[in-house]
Amino acid sequence: MLRFDIITIFPDFFGSVFDYGIVKRARAAGLIEIGVHDLRRWTSDRHRTVDDRPFGGGDGMVMKPEPIFAAVEELTGARSSRELPEGTRVILLSPQGRQLTQRIAAELAANAQRLIVICGRYEGVDERVAQALATDELSIGDYVLSGGEPAAVILVDAVTRLLPGALGSETSATHESFSAGVLDHPHYTRPADFRGMRVPEVLLSGHHARIASWRRKEALRKTLRNRPDLLARAPLSEEDRRLLEEIKREEGL
Repeated sequence: MLRFDIITIFPDFFGSVFDYGIVKRARAAGLIEIGVHDLRRWTSDRHRTVDDRPFGGGDGMVMKPEPIFAAVEELTGARSSRELPEGTRVILLSPQGRQLTQRIAAELAANAQRLIVICGRYEGVDERVAQALATDELSIGDYVLSGGEPAAVILVDAVTRLLPGALGSETSATHESFSAGVLDHPHYTRPADFRGMRVPEVLLSGHHARIASWRRKEALRKTLRNRPDLLARAPLSEEDRRLLEEIKREEGL
């Protein structure tokens, strides 16, 4: 049996969405279990705060690391991705993630026993979640949603239908096409030091030009790491190309 645990600030979103089709039949057959968890349960203040302003300035709010780490720790007993039980994966749903493909869905269906699914919101999720907690950072397409909840539904469906016995006589295929672009830069919010993981000093400097330069470079680094196919079509400046060469040297590529 494959267990899904979905962490969200809108648990009611999932009220009946899994009560249809292949997912419903898979649940009834005991092939999968689905748990939905309200992230605010793991907040520690009276306002049940899950977000804060981004270090370095900018629009929007960033989801805080503390409640997300606490949720995964309670659900799995692990304080980081290195401590997760065998067969458990932590999936961070994010526009900056690797593209969810049939190959990835098949790999999860074949190898995972439990998937902890984190639904991002607002401007993004504190980067330390991706760095130290998530085993996989996934995106469902080159577009931005209001949150990770619709993506979680897609992930559950895509993986479930590949489990032995889930499809029955049904067959289907999907084809996706995407527009070119460079992924977003990493985001950080308070606290500046969380479990020994510090926010990059440049974001605390107040130096807007240096912050902008760091963000562009890290956006290119994340794109090179997670979606290198986008770089072939992206409208890169000469400075971008110089930064990419610098990143490749730093990464030993």
